[in-house]
Amino acid sequence: MSNTNKQSLSNVHSSISTENKIGWRRILAFIGPAYLVSVGYMDPGNWATDIAGGSAFGYRLIWILFASNLIALLLQSLSARLGIVRGLDLAQASKNAYPRFVNFCLYLLAQIAIIACDLAEIIGMAIGLQLLFHLPLIWGVSLTITDTVLMLFLMNRGMRKLEVFIMSMIFIIGMSFLIEMFIVSPDAIGIAKGFIPQNLSGSALYIAIGIIGATVMPHNLYLHSSLVQTRQITRTDKGIKAAIKFNLFDTVIALNLAFVVNAAILILAASAFFRNGFFKVAEIQDAYKLLEHIFGSLAPMLFAIALIASGQSSTITGTLAGQIIMEGHINLRIEPWLRRLLTRVLAIVPAVFTIIYYGETGLGNLIILSQVVLSLQLGFAVIPLIHFTSSRKRMGKFAIGLKVKILAWACAALIVYLNAKLVIEQLNDWIKQSPATAIWIYCLVTPVIVAIGLLLLYVFLRPILFKHHDMPARVPHGLATTIEDLNPITYKHIAVTIDFSKNDTDCIRNAIMQGGKKADYTLIHVVETAGARYYGTEVMDHETQSDADNLDTYVASLTRLGYKAKAHIGFGSAASSIAKIVNSENIDFIVMGSHGHKALKDLIFGTTVNSVRHLVNVPVLVVKPQIN
Repeated sequence: MSNTNKQSLSNVHSSISTENKIGWRRILAFIGPAYLVSVGYMDPGNWATDIAGGSAFGYRLIWILFASNLIALLLQSLSARLGIVRGLDLAQASKNAYPRFVNFCLYLLAQIAIIACDLAEIIGMAIGLQLLFHLPLIWGVSLTITDTVLMLFLMNRGMRKLEVFIMSMIFIIGMSFLIEMFIVSPDAIGIAKGFIPQNLSGSALYIAIGIIGATVMPHNLYLHSSLVQTRQITRTDKGIKAAIKFNLFDTVIALNLAFVVNAAILILAASAFFRNGFFKVAEIQDAYKLLEHIFGSLAPMLFAIALIASGQSSTITGTLAGQIIMEGHINLRIEPWLRRLLTRVLAIVPAVFTIIYYGETGLGNLIILSQVVLSLQLGFAVIPLIHFTSSRKRMGKFAIGLKVKILAWACAALIVYLNAKLVIEQLNDWIKQSPATAIWIYCLVTPVIVAIGLLLLYVFLRPILFKHHDMPARVPHGLATTIEDLNPITYKHIAVTIDFSKNDTDCIRNAIMQGGKKADYTLIHVVETAGARYYGTEVMDHETQSDADNLDTYVASLTRLGYKAKAHIGFGSAASSIAKIVNSENIDFIVMGSHGHKALKDLIFGTTVNSVRHLVNVPVLVVKPQIN
């Protein structure tokens, strides 16, 4: 069961202890991952399909929601099982099972799906802000980029804080709809009849397909397989079995809560609109206006608050999924805030373009398009997941049984069929609405869909045809080698970065411990003033002169103590200047002090240590400031 791969979400991997806890405390320790996953099942994309279904067909489609929830429960439990047993998220397992090019394609599809999902969150939040504060949609869309700061803050506070925030958003959504249920007074008997399966055709079938496509989202499968690894467990059969059991409790509770929220939206639409003769309410804005018209101001206000909470929580979990997919499929790691910003910008562009050229009414069609894009990627997550959890060679005694396997493949076949049908019907609708674009759809869109279909077939067949090729062929940081001899290393030229803080003394002390009196020491300080950035070595402002004098004081002190030291001032960017000095002076060891920044300060002041590590080829010793 061991794993030589880089840990999924390594900054929070095994960060929450579950050991030495008994009873309800141990259960609570496992509660959390499924709640982060569940927000994807109640995002604005779901709202659109639920409102359309409830307004057009009353309570008739509740059973579709319930069936979708059962499918989601099965697939999410398989995702959690994969993460617990193998210590791999779905993207990492795919990297081990498929060739590099296929993984790159899977990454692109998954990233497009996340952008499409983010697009729905942007539109939902912008609509919520407009409804609540009467902001123009273009302003609301633009404001959603600021959630990068909130995302960075929460991730730096730890996984538990992030989970608490998400749970609070779910609580707000749930309470909003609970109060609205009392306001609209739904028909209890009609709701009960809605759980009885019925034959569907025409527009009812189309909306049902949309509900399923919007409910089971691909990025949630990647996310869940990683989030379960934030819990520390004993890597024994007993410990793994207990973790699977407790995570199943977490999944069942969280996803059933998500089902209740989705059912509440559909019931609200059925009670408020279908019962009052409004059968074609497909726009979220229309639902708000009708609620205000029928029930006064409280119901629509709660509706808008829930919509904003839904969009904010969903966008955070989408960012986590993006990190998992990027690191797992293509082993590329960038700062979370930068990845969040890039994803959000790529999602904002089509939203702004739609508002400018098609008006605010075009955003409803854009949400539908985002769900179509999501449906294309779903099979690429579901099929590998079933393959991986079915493998006795990799999962051992924790591989899923025959009955679960049959049920899982049936769900996968149904999802792929219904989503493919949704895509085909959507293409046909586009051609009917605009016959002039038919030639472009046939020439540009159809070949892409065919290529995606062939790739899906390959993803399905490869694990069957090459059963023994699921090996970690590319380990991100190499394999451990046998240690035979440990001769001491003598450093001849040591650099010490100086920032004229209390940390300087500790840095110099640690440097001397490495080299003694035989080594040469270069004390480096970088001037980062505006003048230094523009004029470099030509600048000699007050700060530069003061820093040079202070540095000379350090050098003089070390010289009196018998050490060979000199000063070197850099200009401009701290990381690049330090790296330039280290490389030009043939320095073979660096001692740096960490600034101790956290959360927002990292975003504002930067993380010099990490940047320097990637720019030099010598060891870097990081000295933490002493806390008195």
